[in-house]
Formats: sequence, C-alpha cells, structure tokens
Amino acid sequence: MALSPEAAREAGIRISTASPAPLGATLKLPAEIRFDADRIANVSARVDGVVTRLGAAEGATVRKGETLAVVNSRELAGMKADYMTALAAEALARDTLTREETLWQHRATPEADLQAARAGVASAEAARKAVENKLHAIGVTHATLDRLEHIEDGALGSIAITAPIGGRVVRRSLSLGETVSGGAAAPLFVVADDSVVWADIAVYKSDYARLREGMAVTLREENGAPAAEGSIALILPLIDEASRTATARVIVDNADGRLRPGQFVTAEIAAGDGAPVLRVPDGAIVQVEGRASVFVPADDGFAPRAIEPGRKAGGFTEIRSGLSAGDAYVSEGAFTLKAQLEKDAFGDGHVH
Repeated sequence: MALSPEAAREAGIRISTASPAPLGATLKLPAEIRFDADRIANVSARVDGVVTRLGAAEGATVRKGETLAVVNSRELAGMKADYMTALAAEALARDTLTREETLWQHRATPEADLQAARAGVASAEAARKAVENKLHAIGVTHATLDRLEHIEDGALGSIAITAPIGGRVVRRSLSLGETVSGGAAAPLFVVADDSVVWADIAVYKSDYARLREGMAVTLREENGAPAAEGSIALILPLIDEASRTATARVIVDNADGRLRPGQFVTAEIAAGDGAPVLRVPDGAIVQVEGRASVFVPADDGFAPRAIEPGRKAGGFTEIRSGLSAGDAYVSEGAFTLKAQLEKDAFGDGHVH
C-alpha cells in the first residue's frame, strides 16, 4: 500500500532537500544549572520573637504572600501599643483644635490658644507617623493597622512571615518555639521559582574569543540525552583567577522541572562558520543492515539509501557520498520508517 503525503505527515515524516551549508564546529563545555537570581528570595524575620506557627515545610509550593510562619514578638506588641496611643493622642489633639476654632470664631478664646492647638495636632500627627513608619518597615500593612482596635486579646505581638515570591521552599531553618532575631544574617526560608533557570557554562580561556551572544546551545545530561535547547544570553567579561574560566549564561525555560539547580550538564555550542558541506540532521541517518543510510522517496513509498557519513557538529552530519545536493530525503521520521522496514511485511527493502 502506497504511503500518501497525508499519511506521511500524520506519521511525523518530513521530507527535505539536501543542500550544502556550513557544518561549523561544536564546542563541548561543562555547565552547571543554577537558580535565576531574580527568582530566588531569602526570607528573614524583621523583629525578635518566638515562632508560634509554621505554615510551610521544605519542598512545599507556595504562592506570593502566603504565610510561611507566624512569630509572636513583645517588641512588635509594644510598637503597636505605641501606635494606638499615638493615634488616640492625635484624635484628642484634633478634637481640641476643632473646639478652639469654634471658640475663636465666637471670639471666646485668645489666638495663642488656637495656635497652640494647631501645634498640638502637628506634633501628634508627627508622633503617630513616626511609629507607623516603624511598623511599615517591619512589614505591618495599613490594613492591619486599621484593625488594631478590634484585634483579639494577646494578638498584638503576632506577625506573619510571608513569601515575597511564588515558588518552592528549598530551605527552612527554624522550628516551632524557636527564638528568631530580626535582621539576622541567615535566612529563615529560601523560596525559589525554578520555572526558569540559568545554565552557567565554564568557558576556557582558549575558547573565549570563539563565542558570541546568540549562539545556539544544546544542553545534554550525563547519559548524552538532550535536556534543553537555548542560546547564549550573555558572556560575563571576567575570567575567574582560580579556574581560569569565564562564564557564558543560557537562560532556560524549565516549566517541566527537568533541570535542577546544582545539576551538571554538557553544553554543546555550534561555534565557527566552516566551509559549506552537504549535511543532514543527525536523526535522518539510521543503520540499515549494518550500513549508515537515509530514506529517500520511492515510487511506492520510501527506500533506504546507503551513505558515507563524515564529520558531526551542531546536530548535523556531513554526507560524503550516497546523497547529492538537490536530492529529497527524510529529515524527520527515519526511525519510524526503519521500524516498519524491519517488519516482515516490509522485507522487500521498501516502505510502502
């Protein structure tokens, strides 16, 4: 049965025309997967206190603003009490000013008392703002301050430590009941979004001049399997004195989570132009009866044609003989055709 063009497309078979192109050269360099520095957050407490509740364990996925832990702080309770006192003092000062303004309109109070009342409002407002700004600096929001008058007994000292970004909790260094210090150097939580990661390539001094931003990169795992495709986003201008290497960075979409920070991979970089040669994608070449072959269209389907492969670079293989410029060949789906060829029904050397 002949394989129609429609059936070939449905089977994932793609036909291309052989043509000369630069094969180039491929650099194979070590690379390490790292977190995107713009997608990682170190989370610390902003006041001294005791951990009263834990909301996220290591490995948990959290949303931005989600509570990671709750801390009870005497320092915070005192600041909130100071705020409420300042708020009451400001309200009293404004009431006094309103009364003095009314009396002044009726000429029943001296101007000095009116000016003193205005100064009292300004002073009370400044005192309230000073305490309010301190509370904002440790993460207390306007919404929280608006609810202070109705807060439950003993809850003035509670403050939530929240996630500044969405991602996974990759480290947690506190336990229930532990005392924490505001502004401590070591973070209590580390939250990271690994949907985008960096692949930092170690570039040897001898190869530095061969690389340019925008060059295509294939990242491969230890077993040689492709892990991701990308291009060089930037080349850092510094060479590390100890390792004598520079860093070329690939920004990789990692939505499937296949790459993990700390993982080592091999970066294959297509570098250099080279002279044009007849080349085909590596996947177009299969072994048929022990001979390197490509599939070409035939009257009643597809047939394997033996070729002599040459150099490999950048996912392509040079064809030294067996295929000529302008010849049609199967560039995708060769393994599918080989599998069918090996069935008894296709033992005549053709895939129909």
